[in-house]
Amino acid sequence: MTLTSKTAVVTGSTSGIGLAIARALAKEGANIVLNGLGDEAEIEKTRAGIESEFGVKAVYSPANMLKADEIEEMVRLGERTFGSVDILVNNAGIQFVSPVEDFPVEKWDQIIAINLTSAFHAIRAAVPGMKARGWGRIINTASAHSLVASPFKSAYVAAKHGIAGLTKTVALEVATQGITVNCISPGYVWTPLVERQIPDTMKARGLTKEQVINDVLLEAQPTKQFVTVDQVAGLAVFLCSDAASQMSGANLSMDGGWTAK
Repeated sequence: MTLTSKTAVVTGSTSGIGLAIARALAKEGANIVLNGLGDEAEIEKTRAGIESEFGVKAVYSPANMLKADEIEEMVRLGERTFGSVDILVNNAGIQFVSPVEDFPVEKWDQIIAINLTSAFHAIRAAVPGMKARGWGRIINTASAHSLVASPFKSAYVAAKHGIAGLTKTVALEVATQGITVNCISPGYVWTPLVERQIPDTMKARGLTKEQVINDVLLEAQPTKQFVTVDQVAGLAVFLCSDAASQMSGANLSMDGGWTAK
């Protein structure tokens, strides 16, 4: 498969799942619009590294996922720079954990805005160009929490269920336009963010590293293994292929069997 001449906008792509997806799409020949938080020098190193390693062009958009106008401008940047935005990956997300009665209102608003509403704004900006060209791939990073719930994650679970619904709705609207819309629902993914939590959890609970991984983090996942960012990225690449052209409106679990229970 080749994505040469295609352009992908990937939100939340300066680290973790988003960066893995951006790199995987670049490896297939797509030009990349990176977006996300981080140290300016590190982001530039990442951007330049994608260009040199994969022989594509990459630009960075600092768009704030809380601001509709900046999200639209991110899509326009891709169109201005490369002539089109063919692939849109809505991946940006944050988490906060609290009992519902104590859940800070501002945290609820922020999580819904970044995890759900930002995807709406990006899709709204990208779809007209995709329709005009008769080809597009929209991929939303959902979560096992788009299908099941965990306590104390009211905003996150609500947002991810919303992403699943948004995915289905847009898929139906663009079904005859050569555009597919799907979401990927990972379980626990091995990222630096997760890795950094382990020593603190070991100390707080008096557990070994193995106990934290298996009895705390992976308790929900029957395989007792983390999903890797490269596995998520591999599925995203497949969804951009011709083999996946009849897959649309799907919520694809990659959670070690979590949601099979």
